Amino acid sequence: MSKLKSLDRIDITILKTLQSDGRISNVELAKKVNLSASPCLDRVKRLEKEGYIKHYGAFLDANKLNYAMTAYIQVTLDRTTSDVFKLFKVEVVKIKEIVECNLVAGGYDYLLKIRFSDIEAYRLVLEKIAGLPAIAKTHTYMVTEHIKEDSGIPF
Repeated sequence: MSKLKSLDRIDITILKTLQSDGRISNVELAKKVNLSASPCLDRVKRLEKEGYIKHYGAFLDANKLNYAMTAYIQVTLDRTTSDVFKLFKVEVVKIKEIVECNLVAGGYDYLLKIRFSDIEAYRLVLEKIAGLPAIAKTHTYMVTEHIKEDSGIPF
């Protein structure tokens, strides 16, 4: 929470605005935060330099790009040693269909979010996942409807 103390109301408004519209021009952004263009740009550059803004991008339509299906896979490792965790991390990032991987506390070790085109593609991804180091078991949850997706930091 101490990092937020260095951010004022204008910084927060800049971050919130850029999160919802990363293509906004600096002039338009400056108008929204009641600054002139030059100080607004200075603030954006500072927020980038300090790591508050990690990168810019676009939200793509998975359906149009043949990745219409989503599933979550619980992964349990056969042993939980630091070398196994390190090796798992190195290998899991190589599978392009895994769009998120989180180490979790609870009844299993990792939660993977995967995107794929159809059930055959799912089977192929599952084979890749099963080949990861130290996998004891997996459990899949197929998404049938996206109700709310990650829209960033909830300002």
